[in-house]
Amino acid sequence: MSEVKAKQTPAKKEKLSAMDKVLNFFKNLPVNIAKPFKNTWRERKKVTWPTRENLIKSTLLVLTFMVFMGVVIGLLDMGSTEVVKLLSGWAG
Repeated sequence: MSEVKAKQTPAKKEKLSAMDKVLNFFKNLPVNIAKPFKNTWRERKKVTWPTRENLIKSTLLVLTFMVFMGVVIGLLDMGSTEVVKLLSGWAG
C-alpha cells in the first residue's frame, strides 16, 4: 500500500548569457507592464464605495473642519502679527 515516491532532484539552472537575459527581458516586458494594471483592477473591485448619504455627510464634516481650522489659523496669524508689531514698537 505504501508507495515510495521517487526523489526528484531539482534541475540545475543553466547560467544565462547576457544576450539571453536581454531577450527574456523583452519577451516578458508586455506581461510585466500589464501586471500592475491587472492587480489594480482586481483591487478596485474589492473597494466598498460609500453611499450617497455617507459621502455627503463626510464631505460636510471635512468642509466644516477646514473652515474651523482656517479661522483658528487666521486668529493665530493675527495674534502673532500683533505680538511682532508690539515687540518691534518697543525695540524701535
